[in-house]
Amino acid sequence: MHFLRKKFESSPEYARVAPFAIFVVLTACQGQFGVESRYWLYLLKTIVGAWLVWEMRPFVQEMRWGLSWEAVVVGVAICAAWIGLDGLYPRLSDAEAVWNPPQQFGAGSAMAWFYIGVRIVGSSLVVPPLEEVFYRSFLYRYLVRIKFLEMPLSQFHALSFCVTSALFGFMHPDRWLAGILCGLAYQWLVVRKNRLGDAMTAHAITNLLLGIWVVWKGAWSFW
Repeated sequence: MHFLRKKFESSPEYARVAPFAIFVVLTACQGQFGVESRYWLYLLKTIVGAWLVWEMRPFVQEMRWGLSWEAVVVGVAICAAWIGLDGLYPRLSDAEAVWNPPQQFGAGSAMAWFYIGVRIVGSSLVVPPLEEVFYRSFLYRYLVRIKFLEMPLSQFHALSFCVTSALFGFMHPDRWLAGILCGLAYQWLVVRKNRLGDAMTAHAITNLLLGIWVVWKGAWSFW
């Protein structure tokens, strides 16, 4: 823990990239150790992700939640787009709906509801700071300036704006178009507000509403 904090303190790049990279590696491991590992590894990565957010917090000054009407509107709109656009464009992967706690553990079972809760909490509170810090704060600025902290969050750079949004979208190959719209909207918030917190809030609202939709409609393919 002391070593990690020293690395975060000494390297602005490490503090913004390493937590995200660890989270991505754990995500890639889901399902690699049997069907149930999709669930317990999600729990593990949520716990590890929350710990990383806590550890990096003193060294990533822009990682502060912010609330505005724009953040709320964007969060709701992106959730609507994510759902509404589904099936209207080709997918880049044919991943099946595999994250279905009621099917795995039994409808209405305590274990199913536990993992549903873990998924909603993880996607709403842990994913937003990790992803927004990496994409909207670090990568967006690093592609423009190696000493990225010297670039204001409010500075608009068209190429980096498009590239980082596209990369974010293609990290969601089954819903890449909605993902690109996400990236564009969240980055717009950062530039407009000159802070990261509104994008984090919008991201959290999107994921929370999507989680509620998934459970309400049984639309497990969105997870």
